[in-house]
Amino acid sequence: MDMIDLGYLRLRVLQEGPTDGPAVVFANSLGTDLRLWDDVVASLPPGLRLIRYDMRGHGGSDVPRDPYTMGALIRDTERLLDVLAVRDCVFVGLSIGGMVAQGLAAKRLDLIRAMVLSNTAPKIGTRQMWEDRIAALRAGGLPAMSGGIMQRWFSQEFREGPELPFWQAMVEATPEDGYAGCCAAIAGTDFYTTTAALRLPAMVIAGDKDGATPPDLVRELADLIPGAKFELMRGVGHLPCAERPAAYATLLTGFLNDIGHIP
Repeated sequence: MDMIDLGYLRLRVLQEGPTDGPAVVFANSLGTDLRLWDDVVASLPPGLRLIRYDMRGHGGSDVPRDPYTMGALIRDTERLLDVLAVRDCVFVGLSIGGMVAQGLAAKRLDLIRAMVLSNTAPKIGTRQMWEDRIAALRAGGLPAMSGGIMQRWFSQEFREGPELPFWQAMVEATPEDGYAGCCAAIAGTDFYTTTAALRLPAMVIAGDKDGATPPDLVRELADLIPGAKFELMRGVGHLPCAERPAAYATLLTGFLNDIGHIP
């Protein structure tokens, strides 16, 4: 892993595969780090340049004081891809990472040739909901909230399995300013107009047990983008790449094949 200096912020980045291969960039959800994609990346075809990063306030990246704006998160990613000399990537974004993908595609279409929008929407929740979340965080911290987060994120079957403590610990380890900052960024985001203007290949993935971005909300996103492919994964929640990584990797590989992005 590397710490990439953007000039005003350092982001932790993990690059795998040949540097001259077709690039696939992954952006995480709120409260997770780049390990979110471990099992998916391991199942992708060889020859791809795979880039994962921790967004500001998460994982090993710098933690500026909150609040953050979605524009700042998009600028971080734009600057990162410029520093890494990435062009024409496929951008895979989950939840807030999918919001970053939508905003980045609207701003810098030279960076993104296609996108996978997973468990996300142009607008998630209400401003009041996110302000209440920040207030709860400041009052009790993430350990007091992590049980409810697990309920929204995962199917009951997964929550009863042995992997749940890993994900709960990841949430609880998220810096408080980072979590609150990204909550504020989501609260201020409404991309319905800008996303409806996008014209690029897209696959949109939902989980039928998702308590954070329900499948009808995600399907609405797919309907905004002409020609977008919608995939509903059964029996999984908000992080299908964690619950069913092999199935997720199969969907992603199929999409990469369809658009000619596999060497």
